[in-house]
Amino acid sequence: MDVDVEGIILCIKQGDENGVQMQLQQFNKEFAQCFFFDAEERNRRKQRKLEEFRKNKVREGTDSDSDCDEFAQMDEGLILRQSLAVVLVRFIKTGIKCRLLRVCLRTLRILSRDKKVLGPLVTDNTLVTLAALAGLTTSDTCDEAHDPDSDFYDNIISSLTEAKVSRPDEDNSDVEAEEPNQECSAFEDDTKSDISIANSGDLDSISLFGSHRTSINEMNRGGIHHKMLERGRKDRRESKMDGEEGEEEDQDVESGEEAQRKEAMKVLCNVVYNSTWAQERFSALRLMCGLIERLSSSVSCSSPSSVQFYELRLTFLITALRPELSIQLQQEGGVSILTSAMESCLDVQWKEQCECVLDPASPPISLDASQRLIEILKILFNITYSTHRQEPSDADAALYRHLVAILRLCLMKKCVMADDTDELQGHTVNLLSVLPLQCLDVLLLGPLHPDSEQCQGVNMDCVHTLLLFMERRLESGDQVKVKLTPILNLLTESCRAHKETRHYIRNHILPPLRDASQRPEEGSTMKSRLIRLMTHLDTDIKHCAADLIFVLCKENVRRFVKYTGYGNAAGLLATRGLLAGQGPRTSSSDTQYSSDSDSDTEEYRQVKDRINPVTGRVEAEQPDPMEGMTEEEKEEEARRLIMLFNKLSRGNIIQPMVVDSEGKLVPMAGLRENGFSDQGKSESENDPEADESEK
Repeated sequence: MDVDVEGIILCIKQGDENGVQMQLQQFNKEFAQCFFFDAEERNRRKQRKLEEFRKNKVREGTDSDSDCDEFAQMDEGLILRQSLAVVLVRFIKTGIKCRLLRVCLRTLRILSRDKKVLGPLVTDNTLVTLAALAGLTTSDTCDEAHDPDSDFYDNIISSLTEAKVSRPDEDNSDVEAEEPNQECSAFEDDTKSDISIANSGDLDSISLFGSHRTSINEMNRGGIHHKMLERGRKDRRESKMDGEEGEEEDQDVESGEEAQRKEAMKVLCNVVYNSTWAQERFSALRLMCGLIERLSSSVSCSSPSSVQFYELRLTFLITALRPELSIQLQQEGGVSILTSAMESCLDVQWKEQCECVLDPASPPISLDASQRLIEILKILFNITYSTHRQEPSDADAALYRHLVAILRLCLMKKCVMADDTDELQGHTVNLLSVLPLQCLDVLLLGPLHPDSEQCQGVNMDCVHTLLLFMERRLESGDQVKVKLTPILNLLTESCRAHKETRHYIRNHILPPLRDASQRPEEGSTMKSRLIRLMTHLDTDIKHCAADLIFVLCKENVRRFVKYTGYGNAAGLLATRGLLAGQGPRTSSSDTQYSSDSDSDTEEYRQVKDRINPVTGRVEAEQPDPMEGMTEEEKEEEARRLIMLFNKLSRGNIIQPMVVDSEGKLVPMAGLRENGFSDQGKSESENDPEADESEK
């Protein structure tokens, strides 16, 4: 469907708001679930060029006529969308009715998904207008009321007419699309020209000087063809909660001001996400102050409005993309504000200062509350990720302990949907992994019940939930690094800090060893999956998995090798300088472990002498290769082996290594000077087999 921009302009000039609303609603209905992707079209075009090249054996300099026609349609649609954005940005400032304003904002929200249309949306004037409509500022948005400015709209129409006339000439220009690896490139390269044009002056002054025609056409010239609307997937939250089809009805139920604020907030989210310039201006215009005030006021409300989710989404985006705004939010009490918001979502009832009431009969977390909680957790991660290794003040420690008590509730409660429960627990784990370690003891403060998991009189329900969460992530095998690194780090640090946690987790992951008939990494247990990760290609996940098992073994080398096999353990031992065995503990913390020994089971003692320490399992007995050899023959074989090693070393095929006094691998020195070297050399001269190999 083409946008009838000229018809919309005509309705605006005639004051026909109903006509404008009807045309925009039709556009919104058609493109509600559409996003601006051209990957499929680009791939089809490249495939056609490849087939043409194979047929003619020559790469043509220009595309076929059909290609030109297709891209002409693409560029024409882009010009229409850009023109519509310019018109609507001007129109929403003229004091239009609330219902029509919502329709216009919904259209701008759809258009703001296209980075090539962002030019008029990232000016200071427009950002302040959208912020005012979203309730972030108190600026007057009706500065152009009752000023139709016919010249402005006439320039738009002239620009469209000029683009249509010049289209055949432009189609003969270079039509090479971007390379596939540039499809997800940074936005700076994608819209730099648009932003510079849009910000060369205020939108109003541009139109007054008759420069609008230039801005529209310049945004469409060049060798790069722009993206076109393609069917995309629904927003996950709206598909579950609202849905696009029922959006009109839902907003009729909401108050007019609330629906308007929500639409304006959605536009701001898109613009901030897609434009680095908008992110910078958001900071420079000090819009963060208004956003913090909105969050504070929404927390104090007894029933949060539907706008709160988008306020939280915008806060997450801006704190993730602008570090200085993340610091600002933290300094202005962001942790306290967001903690209160979490309490509101969960209807927290306090039993003691750092203990929430967990009622098994309470209903699950609602869909809306779970989505708001996830956004809050992501924001808290952004503003607290640097506090993990810092020593908090007494006030901060009390605030974080209060937060951890609520996070414990997030781990223990279920959501309406299982996927939401897993996602909520995942973001909770992410946040727990960056909070000060000394505040995490709150996770163990729950009272003991007959059905509680416990260890040495301490409640382990929360630790048990974390173990089940890790087991699910291990079984899924999807995005291993992203999904497993936080939980592995959290459990490792918790085991170092709390002996009860370490003892409980060890009983579940490293139970007493009884069966040594298979390799430690074989099987489907948590232990086997973790040991397999110790040889993973990604060094981060490899070290995280090895660290957890090493801490469960109280950082004891002999015990570590016993449970994993020397082959799996070698990576961590080499990193820590422990290849020679147990030396001075080189732990990354000042952890003091108890001195109790690891008692072997009766089954393990019976096969202990037959276990291969490298593989960690009982190997089948092999015949002795030196059986029947005299001592002289054994010495001769040893000299031959040394000679072969020396020969490989001289050819730089292998590098003989030795473990130094610090337990680290270093190149072996003096091999060529040993007594066997010369003798091995003389023997090699008389060894026809060696001579033949050298040839």
